Amino acid sequence: MKFLVFIFLLATIFCKAQNTMSLKEGDVSTKANLDQISWMEGHWKGEAFGGVTEEIWSPPLGGSMMFSFRLVVDGKVNFYELGHIRQLNETLVFELKHFSDDLKGWEEKEEVQSFKFIKAEGNRLFFDGFTFEKISDEEINIYGLIHQGDKVEEVKFNYIKQ
Repeated sequence: MKFLVFIFLLATIFCKAQNTMSLKEGDVSTKANLDQISWMEGHWKGEAFGGVTEEIWSPPLGGSMMFSFRLVVDGKVNFYELGHIRQLNETLVFELKHFSDDLKGWEEKEEVQSFKFIKAEGNRLFFDGFTFEKISDEEINIYGLIHQGDKVEEVKFNYIKQ
């Protein structure tokens, strides 16, 4: 049993995400505002998960920037995400919900996936498990930790402005 725990820890060290960060218990979000991520505004397209990914971000209004996401595989919608980055006190929070192609929610009615802001550094904004990176006015990357069972994988979404 100790050998299996050692292998798991070793694999965790070598498979560590390169572009995302996680908050440790007791850590608090640093100060931030929507002006720091207003460059996300626009219509973005890329490829991931074997299909075309699309995100549309609104300009800041009412203390938030809302977005929609869809994945299209083989000409059919696979799933959607709806959410926002909102100003919460003196920091930001990234929140979203998932929907099947028929708009049936994945999360329970009152449940929201929520990712606290960690820090801004250079051209990147780090949230707990997600990083938004501005490459240029026409290109961005979003890195996200995707959890499937016991497996955690960092996925890169590269987007070009439409």
